[in-house]
Amino acid sequence: MSPRVRRGTERLTFLYDTDRVQASGLVGEIVLPPAAEGPADQFARTPYAAEFARGGVDFLLTTVHVLWGDNPARRLPEITAFAQWMRAWADRPKDWNQNLLVLGNFNLDRIDDPLFEAFISTGLWPPTELNTVPRTIFGADGSNHFYDQIAWFSEPDGTSLLESMTYTGRAGHFDFIPHLYTDLTRNEVSWRISDHYPLWAEFSM
Repeated sequence: MSPRVRRGTERLTFLYDTDRVQASGLVGEIVLPPAAEGPADQFARTPYAAEFARGGVDFLLTTVHVLWGDNPARRLPEITAFAQWMRAWADRPKDWNQNLLVLGNFNLDRIDDPLFEAFISTGLWPPTELNTVPRTIFGADGSNHFYDQIAWFSEPDGTSLLESMTYTGRAGHFDFIPHLYTDLTRNEVSWRISDHYPLWAEFSM
């Protein structure tokens, strides 16, 4: 799939192994419809969605990058709006919404703060196995960060709303620093690749 160019020359793409999954053909960006009072405020960076299939099971990935800023309160409306919009999509009957998963950089600072609570307020569930996983290549101080997440919807009792997909309890990150551009500084690598580690989660179907 072709990468999408974002503000600030950011690029976003879905990479996948065609021996393992197939693209269904459903792909697009989330643009909010106008409200009664006029045009709706859009997400800072338009979320990008693509659907894939494996063994007759469809799943849809929606990735987002919440606008960063020194004032966490400015991030709260966007995180809240995204969680609410995705839940409304998940609840609509037969609307290309089977097995919605969200992923990306939500710029969450820590568990139990207002940003994290807004993220999980509509039932999004990030696996606890990712709680202690490093998020940034500059996080050498040992502190935990929660910027990036992978999550899906669950009932209040914890029952997953995924259909024919089961989270295996395995998730983590990939440290690419020892393997790529080893002659460059971390700052230089961050501009070539990313300042964040990739996250992964495993599902059985």
